[in-house]
Formats: sequence, C-alpha cells, structure tokens
Amino acid sequence: MRYIDEYRDPKIAQALVDRIAQRATRQWVIMEICGGQTHTLMRYGIDELIGKQVELVHGPGCPVCVTPIEVVDKAVEIASRPDVIFVSYGDMLRVPGTRCDLFRVKAEGGDVRIAYSPMEAVKIARKNPDKKVVFFGIGFETTAPANAMAVWKAREEGLTNFSELVSHVLVPPAIRLLLNSPTNRVQGFIAPGHVCTVMGYWEYKALVDEYAVPIVVGGFEPVDLLEAIAMLVDQLEAGHAEVQNQYVRSVTYIGNQPAQKIVENVFEVADRKWRGIGTIPQSGLRLRPEFAAYDAEKIFGVESRHADEPAECISSQVLQGLKKPVDCPAFATRCSPERPLGAPMVSAEGACSAYYQYRRHAAELVCVP
Repeated sequence: MRYIDEYRDPKIAQALVDRIAQRATRQWVIMEICGGQTHTLMRYGIDELIGKQVELVHGPGCPVCVTPIEVVDKAVEIASRPDVIFVSYGDMLRVPGTRCDLFRVKAEGGDVRIAYSPMEAVKIARKNPDKKVVFFGIGFETTAPANAMAVWKAREEGLTNFSELVSHVLVPPAIRLLLNSPTNRVQGFIAPGHVCTVMGYWEYKALVDEYAVPIVVGGFEPVDLLEAIAMLVDQLEAGHAEVQNQYVRSVTYIGNQPAQKIVENVFEVADRKWRGIGTIPQSGLRLRPEFAAYDAEKIFGVESRHADEPAECISSQVLQGLKKPVDCPAFATRCSPERPLGAPMVSAEGACSAYYQYRRHAAELVCVP
C-alpha cells in the first residue's frame, strides 16, 4: 500500500535491527505504552529480532484494559434498564464485569448497540426522544475530542435524552506513576503516536526533565517501532534523555489545538481509577459541572460502585511491565479470549491477547516437561 509499504520494508527493518544490536552494550528495558504498538511488536516478532540486549515490556496503553470493573458494572446496570438505549464501541461489549458483560445484557433483551463514533449516539437520541440514550465514553486522549464534541452537540441541539458514561484516562500521569514506583524497571518509553497526534508531545518534557528518562513518540508499523527503539537505545547508551518524535508524519510538538480546546471546554482533569493499577491522581477526565445534565453516572445514580479484580489475574503486574502475560499460570488455559479473567485478554489491543495470538504455542512448548 502506498505510504505504508516503506514502513514494513524488510531491508529497512533489518538495518535498524543491526543498528540496535551494534549500539546496545548492556540490557535496556523499554516500554511501549500503546496496545496497538504491542500487537505490532508481537505480530512481526520485533521483540525477538532485536535480541536480548533490549527487553520490551508492555504498559497500560489499552483503554479497554484499564477501564475498571465497577465502570463496566455501571454500564451493565444502566444498559439493563428498559428505557435505555446503550451505545458503545464494540470492544467494550465483551469486557467482563462482576456479573456479566454488555453482550449478555444484549442477549437478554437490552437495547445495546455498537457504534463507531459518539455522534452516532447523538443521532440515535435525536431519533428516539422517548428513550434515554447513553454513550460509553472511554479511552485515552485520542477519543476524548469526539466524545466531548458529542456532549457539546447534544447541548447545542437541546437534547435532554442523551448522556455519557465517562471513563477517560491520560497517559502522562500513568508514566509518572510507573517512574515513581520502587519496583520500576523501565528505562525508556515509546509514547503512543495516536495520543500525541491529538495532544502533541510537549507534556512529556516535564517527565524527561524530572526523571532523566528518554521518551520517543512512535508510530505503529514495524519500521516505526524499530526506529523508535533505536532512538531510545542511542539516548540510553549516550547517557542522554530528551523527548524525540519518530512519528513525524502525524505528530507535531503542539498537537491538534482545536481538538484540545473542545476537550478542555467539556471535560476537566480528575483523579481516575485504572483497572489493575488503582487510583492515579489527576489521571482522568470527567464532565465539567456545567455539563452535569449529560453525566450518566449522576442521571442514573450509579456513582458509588466498587468491585474487586479476580484474585488469579496478574493483569496489574502485566500493565506495569513487571511480568509478561506468559508468566500468568492461567494464561491460555483458564484465561483465553473466549473466557477471559481480565481485560488485557478480552481486548483486541490487550497485551495478553497479543501473546495469546502470537506467542501461545511458544509458551506451551516451554511448559512441556
């Protein structure tokens, strides 16, 4: 494909692999934040190509994976109401809550619909004035502008039957949490290209200055990620730390300012709980008080909910780069995409799902006596 093939070119990729091997004199631990990047790394075997001098670990960069169980429970509770049309991105329907998932609600007669844009939910609300239409607004900074615009548009049109169940999270506070952890192993980060397309990468400079850790914004193709790894290794070997941008074809330093503005107008920064990690201060977005009429948590009275993770699931350690999915005793046995214990297995972008798809048989061989 035009403009894509060059980022999958085997000769360019091999040259970058050779560059990494020649430059790395000790083992470095690098974390990619985005689940999409994780799948590229696994699919093309990049973690194996670059050898043992660079260890890749996988961060909390899948929005489905970090959405807390209690938020899923809130979605299930709201979607089960006969007066509600519940609209969501498709990957959230299979995420297990305490009792069931949204697919089960749909199977039992709930009006649960899949959409590719929150504006579809606004259209549904416009066409169904006798129903309460709720959109499941999850994601990182990438999806926040569209979700904010849906609320803005609903208010502009005077729609009183539209609301959002919001569970937005932000990347920089998660990186800060990891760097503050006494168990942190990560020495360099590949920042998510799609988030930085919206937000730019100016936010990461404070992290680099405070922790002296290099951060490189990376794309999603094999050559993108190999180049980002090579750039990080160059910095690490030189004892240098700065923010660099590999994904120059999509990302600028300041980002998409109109998108940032609509997010700022509709949302405010707040503490947010991350599944498998816990509450991270100032790491999420919530609707501003002036948009309370569009806040599904308040409308349906589901603000106070709590749920515990399955005791057997080690997703918290996977999301922090402390363990790999194959380290979990339930991996590919008691936990699979069909019967997931945790969201990293059910999500299409989850690290456990990536290992299940591309590393399952290797893990099985290791277990054979």
